[in-house]
Amino acid sequence: MDDKDKRIAELEQLLSVALARITELERRLGLNSRNSSKPPSSDGFRKKPVTQSLRPKSKKPSGGQVGHAGQTLAQSPQPDFTLIHEEAVCDQCGADISEVAPHSMIKRQVFDIPEPQLLVTEHRSIRKRCGCGHIVAGRFPVNLTAPVQYGQNIKSNIVYYSIQQMIPEDRLQQLMHDMHGVSIATGTIASINARFAEKIAPLQEQHLDEIKKAPVKTVDETGFRVGGKTYWLHVMGTDLLTHYRISPKRKDLEPMTGIQGTVVHDHWKSYFQLKNVQHALCNAHHLRELKALTEIEKEGWAHQMMRLLKTVVHLKDPQVDRIYKLYHQIINRGLAYHHSLPQLGKTPRKKRIGHNLLLRLLNYKDEVLRFLTNPAVPFTNNQAERDLRMMKVKQKISGGFRVIEGAQIFSAIRGFISSSNKQGLNILDSIKYQFA
Repeated sequence: MDDKDKRIAELEQLLSVALARITELERRLGLNSRNSSKPPSSDGFRKKPVTQSLRPKSKKPSGGQVGHAGQTLAQSPQPDFTLIHEEAVCDQCGADISEVAPHSMIKRQVFDIPEPQLLVTEHRSIRKRCGCGHIVAGRFPVNLTAPVQYGQNIKSNIVYYSIQQMIPEDRLQQLMHDMHGVSIATGTIASINARFAEKIAPLQEQHLDEIKKAPVKTVDETGFRVGGKTYWLHVMGTDLLTHYRISPKRKDLEPMTGIQGTVVHDHWKSYFQLKNVQHALCNAHHLRELKALTEIEKEGWAHQMMRLLKTVVHLKDPQVDRIYKLYHQIINRGLAYHHSLPQLGKTPRKKRIGHNLLLRLLNYKDEVLRFLTNPAVPFTNNQAERDLRMMKVKQKISGGFRVIEGAQIFSAIRGFISSSNKQGLNILDSIKYQFA
């Protein structure tokens, strides 16, 4: 081979590398929150004004449907206060009508909140001397342990404002002063939250045990900033319960020991180390990946698989054998397409993104289609992602936690609040009940 042929070979190699790099960069530019796991905030100002949902379009018109009763503010049959408005003089002729019997009445009601008022309740323990000489003192309530302390309502509002509404301590201090006339130190706010976390600790352990034994549970994890370092927030949940825990390691699965039933997750390989469980994979992740392959790489099999998954999830009585057959036909079609393409890179082991997804869908077909064989298994892992969403909102507000103790207190109380919310309980009333 002469110098010219060597130079041509070198240039062809450089061109191959450059084309692969260009393809990779073009794919990155094509990814957004609709076809990948990137958050909507990463779309920037170029995002489309109308979100293209993965759900199929409904034939129903937008807004209230025919037959929907609707709901609006209605008058109360038992108002708390009644104000009478009547005139003593006729505004037409000027006659005195103060003694005239009413002809009719029109009612208008105003719904409002009473002005907050700080109430101070003094407890006095009366002491009496018995004939035997012993002094008997009246017993204070069990939770009354200090000469001066905050009551149940103030402490419950502190927990609700700071953990549920995620108001920072300095702003909460100002809120309590402006709205309720209470001057409270930020250190006291932190102390109230810490004591509440101690109160609910046994309940959270009970919830964790119930979640482990539940037939189906969703799990997920996300990064969490504590003390300037990345920790990991893990969540396990059902339709009624939520449990959070914070760990310095992502692969800390020790607290999940003894878990049973079916675990729904996003195909993080460490979850497959769990013993004595069935796995179900999140198809929302698959649909986003298939959408990217359809829009960017223009792979036809991906569009067919996306249509299949979005169709079968809505079937009331699916024909499982037929669906599996169609599923395999699409995968075989996709594999044939990728086998016809030129080799990617110097070694056969390197595969294209679509090829890797095909192999995953093939090797984990039972986990992908678990929702067909077990109706209790959800199509997606969205429940766990919803459970994590508000925790990420907290991180966006404060940027993270200074110490691990604060993060653990927050996660424990958020688990309690999430479980109360799932069970349809009033969150503030649930907090007050624990302080009672």
